[in-house]
Amino acid sequence: MNFNILKHELVPYYSILSRDEVKKLLDVYGINKGDLPKMLVTDPVSRAIGAREGDLVKIIRKSRTAGESVAYRLVVGSGIGDLRDLDSEGR
Repeated sequence: MNFNILKHELVPYYSILSRDEVKKLLDVYGINKGDLPKMLVTDPVSRAIGAREGDLVKIIRKSRTAGESVAYRLVVGSGIGDLRDLDSEGR
């Protein structure tokens, strides 16, 4: 039995950021891609949204106290390697 996991009521909204959105996010927070929390390219949601290694994913969760909460994840492969290589030039 197959179903779309993104349609489940407990799964938050996920979207892949564009290059411009990535640059703006990294500039606003003064961080590099490697500084962000990670999610595997093999994660079921990564697969469902078509994320590839190096993509940044925006996650919007419903929150009873804040209305909504926004988080970001860097999509990495299963052989993560040295994340310090993802410096500002890798934006």
